[in-house]
Amino acid sequence: MTSIWPPRQVLGDAGTGIGPNGAASAADWAAAPERSNRLALRVMAWIAVHLGRRVARLVLHPITLYFLCFAPTARRHSSRYLQRALGRAPTLADRYRHFHTFASTVLDRIYFVRGAMHEFDLQLSGGDLMDATLAEGRGAFLLGAHIGSFEALHAVGENRPGMRVAMVMYPDNARLIHGVLQSVAPHFKLGIIPIGRPGSTLAIRDWLDGGGLAGLLGDRFLPADPARSGSVTLPFLGVPARFTDGPLRLAQLLRRRVIFMVGLYRGGRRYDVRFEPLADFRERVDDAGERERLVQQALQAYVARLESLVREAPCNWFNFHDFWKED
Repeated sequence: MTSIWPPRQVLGDAGTGIGPNGAASAADWAAAPERSNRLALRVMAWIAVHLGRRVARLVLHPITLYFLCFAPTARRHSSRYLQRALGRAPTLADRYRHFHTFASTVLDRIYFVRGAMHEFDLQLSGGDLMDATLAEGRGAFLLGAHIGSFEALHAVGENRPGMRVAMVMYPDNARLIHGVLQSVAPHFKLGIIPIGRPGSTLAIRDWLDGGGLAGLLGDRFLPADPARSGSVTLPFLGVPARFTDGPLRLAQLLRRRVIFMVGLYRGGRRYDVRFEPLADFRERVDDAGERERLVQQALQAYVARLESLVREAPCNWFNFHDFWKED
């Protein structure tokens, strides 16, 4: 299975922001340099590989405490989010679990890219949907969010040799952790289709035509790229938030199926991997008004599914930046 990698910040850059006074602006998550110390990451990777997951997970506790104490911007945004997801003021234990869940999924990337599936207890739903999509041979879009572990999807590819997934993303994001993971799993190749460049849409089309799956994350909006995606404001956890309809418009343009995907971390060694149908743009629609209605319907379904998931597993959502633009 080819790699899928989200443009997710690593633990040391979990929403710290680069704007004035550390406040995160709308696009800071895409531009912020990674703060994580390369040596620290390599030491953590060495512990994970040579001493095992049990020992490595013990090291996560002081790391979690450090960022809970010394990352005030991330802590502020985590608290705001948790209050909405939980429906009450988060306790210190809630905030600790949020940081620790993120740290746990970052650590587990090492084992997923090394193919160490025996380390995990994985529950899969939607396998039949993926089998049917692969058998069709036309590819599909996998639309996810910064929730849980994208790398847990490697478990699906273990039993499906024809499953090839590439992440559609800005390639400079999370370059440091990519390098560390590549060093611990040299055989592992990163499948990335870069966006923001001439020919990106054609590259995605060619990948899909070859039966590949294109992964995108739909819960971050880039105002610097208005030509590629529109800003749509929808209620999310009771507060208006901006989402992009760009991935859905692209799927409609290329006439492909859209599948919602998530790999929820359930604690310990347990992951819950799900694939669910979200939209089907394979049939040609000539009426412009109907095309617009279908895109907006799919976006509303996506946001509703995301809200349901963060209420179900609140510590799995990893947008440690000013998502509602309140700063």
